[in-house]
Amino acid sequence: MEYFAGLDVSMAETHVCVMNRDGAVIHEVKVPSTPAGIAAALAQAPVCRRIVLETGRMAPMLYHGLSRLRLPVVCIESRQAYQALKSLATHKTDRNDARGLAHLARTGFFKPVHVKSLPAHAVRSLIIARKKLVGQRVTLENQIRGLAVIFGVRLPRALSPVFVKQALRASEGIAGLSAAMQGLVAARTAVLGAIVAIDADIRRMVRASADCRRLMSIPGVGQLTALAFTAAIDDPERFRRSREIGAYFGLVPRRYQSGEVDYTGSISKSCLHATEGL
Repeated sequence: MEYFAGLDVSMAETHVCVMNRDGAVIHEVKVPSTPAGIAAALAQAPVCRRIVLETGRMAPMLYHGLSRLRLPVVCIESRQAYQALKSLATHKTDRNDARGLAHLARTGFFKPVHVKSLPAHAVRSLIIARKKLVGQRVTLENQIRGLAVIFGVRLPRALSPVFVKQALRASEGIAGLSAAMQGLVAARTAVLGAIVAIDADIRRMVRASADCRRLMSIPGVGQLTALAFTAAIDDPERFRRSREIGAYFGLVPRRYQSGEVDYTGSISKSCLHATEGL
């Protein structure tokens, strides 16, 4: 007899459901959302042929952790799982979701997705952090510029060395404005320092990556673009043809077909890797 398992994952706990080929529930338990906890729960049931979980924030850590324990874990597309789970249970509960995922594992009615490696996630985290910091820097600079304009001071470009000097000079002797400007300037300085540190890490990563250096030989491709691209692709061997890369990033047109109606629209931006969330 073959057995299959479904994992409904949340931040703190995971509902585990094991069922046989006929759909009978063999084992159900709620455990901490850690690879060791889930593996211990599965060890109390017969050996499973397939273990299914959905994409989500916890999926990369659990997927790679369970894979290292040599468990046959599969990560499936959450949008497809959502539609299937709606038809399998009237009420949405964690227990029912785990049972539904076990049914999907049993029937094979799912679309597996690639789970990026943890090093690729680390690179993406660095790039996302830089993007957020740059956004904060721009917000702070716009606020400084807006406060100065009230008093008739037009500041130069934000990255100019005289930007901060003129901003502080404009607020001298004005109660309230001086403290506000100094606080904003101090926050901007801290953000700029964090961006510089991240840029140094990015340069080190790019120098150590032959793929990044090869991509940078293309005109217009810099360090950040090369690193972001390699982190998004992760494993090139999973693509059979190079033209699949465009579809992976959503560079495909919208299409609607029904009977005699068949038209193609603009770029859909419906990224396949966005469904992974990984």
